[in-house]
Order: sequence, then C-alpha cells, then structure tokens
Amino acid sequence: MRLALALVWLAVPARAAVKNPDTLVEAVYWEVESLDPDWSASQYPLFNIYETLVDYEGAGYAPKDLRPRLAAKIPTRENGLISADGLTYRFPIRKGVKFHDGSPLTAEDVRYSLLRFLLSDRAGGNSQALLEPVLGVVSSRRDDRPIEGLYEQAARAVAVENGDVVVRLAKPFAPFLGILANFGRVVSESWCAAHGQWDGGAQTWKRFNDLSSQDALPMTLANGTGPFALERYDPVSREIWLKRNDAYWRGPARLRRALIKSVPDFGARKLMAQAGDADVISASPINAPQLRGIKGVSVDCGLRKLQTPISFFFQFNGSTTTANPNVGSGRLDGQGIPPDFFSDKDVRRGFSYAFDYDAYLRQALRGEGARPTGLIPPGLRGPKARAPAVRFDLGQAEAHLKRAWAGDVWKKGFRFTLALLEGDDVVQAAALMLKKNIESLNPSFRIDLRSLSAPTRTDQLRRRAIPLFFAFWTADYPDAHDIAFPLMHSAGFYPSQLGYSNPRADRLVERAAGELDEAKRGELYDQLEAIMEEDLPYVPIAEKTNCRVQRTWLKGFVFNPAVHAEPYGSVFYDLYKAQ
Repeated sequence: MRLALALVWLAVPARAAVKNPDTLVEAVYWEVESLDPDWSASQYPLFNIYETLVDYEGAGYAPKDLRPRLAAKIPTRENGLISADGLTYRFPIRKGVKFHDGSPLTAEDVRYSLLRFLLSDRAGGNSQALLEPVLGVVSSRRDDRPIEGLYEQAARAVAVENGDVVVRLAKPFAPFLGILANFGRVVSESWCAAHGQWDGGAQTWKRFNDLSSQDALPMTLANGTGPFALERYDPVSREIWLKRNDAYWRGPARLRRALIKSVPDFGARKLMAQAGDADVISASPINAPQLRGIKGVSVDCGLRKLQTPISFFFQFNGSTTTANPNVGSGRLDGQGIPPDFFSDKDVRRGFSYAFDYDAYLRQALRGEGARPTGLIPPGLRGPKARAPAVRFDLGQAEAHLKRAWAGDVWKKGFRFTLALLEGDDVVQAAALMLKKNIESLNPSFRIDLRSLSAPTRTDQLRRRAIPLFFAFWTADYPDAHDIAFPLMHSAGFYPSQLGYSNPRADRLVERAAGELDEAKRGELYDQLEAIMEEDLPYVPIAEKTNCRVQRTWLKGFVFNPAVHAEPYGSVFYDLYKAQ
C-alpha cells in the first residue's frame, strides 16, 4: 500500500514553489509622488496605510456597497445618523483602533483629518471634492488668498459631539458618503503637529493652505491606522516597503510585507512576472499579447474603471519660455510656439482631425476599447446614441491648420515638446501616431517627444509648461458630477490649469449637480457634452480598458471600478499567496 501511494505521488507534476510566500511585490510603471494623504493625487498606496470613515466592499460602488471602517456605523436616515433634511451626518467612531505609533484613534483625530483635507487644499489637489458639499465653495482661496473666516466656517461644519464626529453640509449632496470612501483619510493630530504639520489652530491654518510638496509629510514618514505601515522608502531604487500592522483592529493581514517598486520599462516588468519576482505588474492591452501564455501568469483585460476616455488636452494659456523646456523659442517662428498657441480653435480642430482613432484602437489597444461618445463614462450614466464627435481626416486637418493664427501656422511652422509619462505604452503609441500625422502635413511642423518621471511631469503640468498632453480623469467618487466639475467647470481641476472657461458650461454643471430627476440630469449632461465638442478643450480618443496581470499564486483580488489604482494596485489586506 505504501508503494502504491508513493507511485501516485510521483505521477503528480511538480508545481513551482510560491516565491516569497509572505511578501507581495508590485512592479508599476509610475513613481509614487507622495505618501501624504492630503497632498497625493493618486491615493496609492495610501489606502493600505491610512483609512477612511467608510469604504466600498467587493466589486460594488453603489451606496448599498458601503461598509463602515473607522466609523462604527454607516449613517442613514433610517438609523437616525442622517438628518431628515439631508444636511447633517453623524459618525460614531470605532473604539479600540490604534495608529501605527501605538497611540489611540480619537474623534478629535478624525475631525482634524477632515479639516486638514479641507483647508490644506493644494492647487490641483482633491480638496474640492469635500469643499463643495461641506462649505459650499470649490476653493479655499479667493484671488489667490485664503478666504477670511473659512476656518471658522469649517470648524462649525465639522465638530465632535458626545464622542461622535458630526458634519453639517452646506447643501444636500447625495454622493457625500462616496466621497468619504476615498478622501479624508485619518491621520493623528498630535503626530502631525510633532512632525511640522498644521497644529489644528485657527491662527496657523493659512500657513498650510495650498500645501506644497516640500511642506507635506516627507516620503519617509507615515502614521495611519491601516493594515500596513510604512517600513522604508528608497528614493534611489524607487521602492516603498510596507510591513504588516500586527495590531490592526480587523486582525493582521495574511501577508507580512509588501513592496511597491517603480519599474518604467515593460520588458523588465515582464521578466519580473515571468520569474516570479513580481506578483503583480502594471501592463496595458498593448502589452497583453506578450504576457499571455507565460506559465503561472494570469492576464485579465477588459476591466473598465470609472474614468474618462484617454484624451489629448490643450493648454490654452501656458507658461512663458522662462523655465519651460517644451515651447522652444516661445514664438510662432518655426522654432517654437507661443504660450497660447492652442487657444486658436483652428489649431485644436486641425489636431483633432489628424488622429487616426480607429487605427489606434486596432493597432495600439488590440481592440480592447471603443470610440468614445463623450467624456462621462458609461458606468456613471447611460450610453448616448450619437456618434463620436471627431474623426480622422487629414484634408480637414490641413484646412484648419492653414486658417490657424491668420495663416501664420502654415507659413511659419511650429515646434514643441510633448512630455509623456515614462513607461506608459498606451500614451506613447498615441503620441507617436499624432506626431507622425501632424508632421506629414507640413515639413515645418515638428513635435518632439520626451519621457518624464511622474514627479517631473506632474510638476510641469502644474506649472502649465506642457502645451499638449495625453491624460484621463478617474472619478474620485462614483457620480457624474466628479467628471463634469473637474473637466467642464472653469474652477475645476483641468479648466483652471488649462485656462479654459465657458460660463454656460459652468451654469450647466452647477444645475446638474443639484438636479434629482435622473432624466433631466441626463439632458443637462448632454448639453455639457455638446459644449465640449464645440469648444474642444479635449479630444477623447478611446475608452480604454485595463488589465490585471498577476501570478496565479496570488489570491483574493476583486476588481472594483471605483477604487483608485485598480486594477494594477489594490487593497492588500484581502490578498494572500497559495498554490
């Protein structure tokens, strides 16, 4: 009998052992800019270090999918934690939670964290998401100066009462809890003050308004309540090491450590996945064919996030030639472009006709995507019937560029640099296609391509130094307003950075935000999309899909379209490794 069992055992093919079974390794093409939850735009990998009051569970992103995190209960009208008029939210705070430094979580820490997020409000940051519903403003500044009395208004709106955190809104705002699932990550008030951050006082908040990267928490410091704590950050190897929080209130994670490593080169990421040196890698549909068939690696594409189509964005009023390497001479003389080059609609129209949208879907995205019919993604509203507004037509591109700038564009030519995020193959393919087609129209047209690290490119974008760039916007919370406001309202993230405004669009965004009838709201968004098609501050080129590439031994991942950085990144708490 023993011999028979041995023979059966020998007949089973040997499996490769799980590499580093208690450590997760993610290789991504970007570099994390900041670990300060009130400065970072990406919120990744912050959701493993810091926690919010509420969060989504599983794959859903409807209100019913919310679960309490640092709040002990989800506020509802039924349980009395939301007032009848929808203006007051009460959050009982979970007991027995500790920060990574061992100090206990208090309601005052939660209040401080919400106030810090509201009042730090860095330019181009995410604070608008809470400023609008809580304080009724979209910026903490007026004429580039902190608004007088805003701290006092915020201190009244966010209070601690009988151990609960109470938030009083300026107006009813249905997506409010969804906003809190991504923002208002809780930090320790005393720890922040001890490390040079705002002390929570009325006299000092203005010093920390429009928080700069130099004044934010450095990459070497973090102190949250989440399942993982910062172990170390290595700027040379561009590695972030996290260690398990064994005192985590939900119980320790199954993984002991996690490494997030910036690897811009796809070939290197592929080799890491193939060898089992990385458990997860970022990859696009362009890369997918090279990954399928690798033993022990799974490739799941077709994952759609709540994000706008990938588009090219026009800078209407860029920075001058001072400290701007991307505009050449700064004049329309064949060796550069003026800062307002793309404010001429004929230039924008010419570029929109010079992109081969169908070829890009076939060749670059391998059919994994679709022609967009607007900026608001289908996951946030029903699909529209009308056809895509832009098309490929080099004849029309030539006609518009001949009219641009009273004919000077065609006569004198231009040259500028299109700055790309290093390692982003999807964008690089689009940029190469646009460059080739534009330059084919006139030998005096030149577009140079340059790859930049994420921090460098972000800095140039904030200084309005990149005249044309490719980007998309991922919804910070699952509601169409978080696409409409940041892309279509003059005070929104992109219009304010690009110098684009249309008063009619502003009015429509504001009306749609307060419209409770979904059919009427959809009509308002249709009108907004029509304005965007006419003004053309952006050219949507493809509704792209995303791929999750991981070793088959990694278990527990569930894709949620509303979670930042998925499907490449994820919440590590639910993950483990096993054959």
